[in-house]
Amino acid sequence: MSTNKILLKFAKKGINLSPEAYEKVINAENPLNFASNLIVKLKGDKFTSKDLVSVSGETIDEITGVERQDKKENQKTLTTEPAKKTEVKPVSEAPEVENKPIETPQTKKDTAESSSIEDMKKNSDKPEKYVNKEILEASETIKDTKIKFKRNEQKSNVTYDFKIIQDTSKKSYTSGELENLISYFKSRYDKLANILSKRPELRNYTKIADIDDSQDSLSLILMVREIRSSKNGHKIVEFEDDTGNISVLFSNKNEELFAEADKLVRDEVVGVIANKSDDRHFAFGQQIINPGVLRVPDKEMDFGIVFLSDVHIGSLTFLEDAFQRFIDWINCEYGDEDQRRVAEDVKYLIIGGDIVDGIGVYPNQDKELAIKDITEQYNEAARFLGNIRSDIKIIIAPGNHDASRVAEPQPAVPEEYAGALYELDNVEFISNPGVVSLDGINVLIYHGRSFDDLVMAVKDFAYEKSDDIMVELLQKRHLAPIYGERTPLASELEDYLVIDEVPDVFHTGHIHINSYKKYKGVHLINSGTFQTQTEFQKIYNINPTPAEVPILHKGTYKHYKFL
Repeated sequence: MSTNKILLKFAKKGINLSPEAYEKVINAENPLNFASNLIVKLKGDKFTSKDLVSVSGETIDEITGVERQDKKENQKTLTTEPAKKTEVKPVSEAPEVENKPIETPQTKKDTAESSSIEDMKKNSDKPEKYVNKEILEASETIKDTKIKFKRNEQKSNVTYDFKIIQDTSKKSYTSGELENLISYFKSRYDKLANILSKRPELRNYTKIADIDDSQDSLSLILMVREIRSSKNGHKIVEFEDDTGNISVLFSNKNEELFAEADKLVRDEVVGVIANKSDDRHFAFGQQIINPGVLRVPDKEMDFGIVFLSDVHIGSLTFLEDAFQRFIDWINCEYGDEDQRRVAEDVKYLIIGGDIVDGIGVYPNQDKELAIKDITEQYNEAARFLGNIRSDIKIIIAPGNHDASRVAEPQPAVPEEYAGALYELDNVEFISNPGVVSLDGINVLIYHGRSFDDLVMAVKDFAYEKSDDIMVELLQKRHLAPIYGERTPLASELEDYLVIDEVPDVFHTGHIHINSYKKYKGVHLINSGTFQTQTEFQKIYNINPTPAEVPILHKGTYKHYKFL
């Protein structure tokens, strides 16, 4: 990062450095990390705005605990450890996917460490407001954010056919009582039973209480209650409906059926064809029928949609330079001729959660934050997004790191914390999950926290293959079927995580690994991250694919690399 850019970071926060302080910052081993940490400490409760008019080198030494050279002969050098580079596994490329990396241009080396530093006025009663020409220029640049934001430099005349089809932000009526939980599961069962009952094999399905001795073959629509294995390795699943319980055995001798039973998870709703035993509460499974999806026809599309998630602005591991290159590209100012042509066609940008890193999401998170105030994190997000050209509509949904409630469905990010983002006139907010129509292309946006539960519950699933999990969620027609595990679900009066209508695009995030698959006409896209490997991911050996951005360009999937 150039010295100009580092100085701009200080100027944005109203911090002006003395010549001595300036030298300490640019001579640190990792100036960017050092600057970020220093800004957080200077903006703390200890310092007032008056203190920040001219921050001295002695103040920096005091903050960092480093003794100045003129006080001790054996001074400790002020440095910060360089960020560890993460080896990123390449995304597997399907033959039909264009994966064309954007080449990073060669950066010209600065001809000098900095511009000339103005002498401070020692005999003046008033302190010099700006002690450095570059700081003065940087500060003047950001005085008026309306000038800074490209969205205000050129007003958009683009006509959008934009509709919000599903948004649960103001539809939470749960009180947490038992009656709410009963209503929630009844809503889930009724919605999925309505889908399943359209299948020929289940049109005349039987309720458990209505099973009689004359029936040999049973056609049932059931919710999974418990799953266990017999001593012979068969799968025994206890099912229920609103009239009773029944146990069904799936034999391991029928490999195909057993493999389907192996993907069953608690609380999902499926159709079951079974042979009744002498015990009316026990049966032998013959077929499992998922709600499933019919093939979605391709739609005409003469524009582009860009997909982001897990940007994690505010984290020390946020890839600021790569994100800036992405913004330069979407503004048609970066990349080769073909890539700029794709950028010109972009009409919508979807951010599927975790735009910021949040506060207190996990123990000791504060040690991994460059910005330790949630509003400041959203302000920084607004600074980036505010520089995206005005003819692109930006749709933002929350994730588990955002300032929304933890339980799904999550309402939209509230204006109370993200007021700066609400001021951007090309931004729309939506719940997680949410469904939007973009010029007739229906996009289901779900952050993807339920992936954690499914990876734990089904042995064939892995974070590296999130597209397989997305296929399974479409098959189950539910975004988070397992209740009471790692994914907190609110027991609303209606289950809003049922996939009522099959979308054209299913967009997720959360796991920080890009993936793409087209399944029965539906584009399944996980948009990766703009954060390097976290400590949590190191523990579980999860290798992210940072700064890889998916684009659906006129119906064709592409993704570009900005790292």
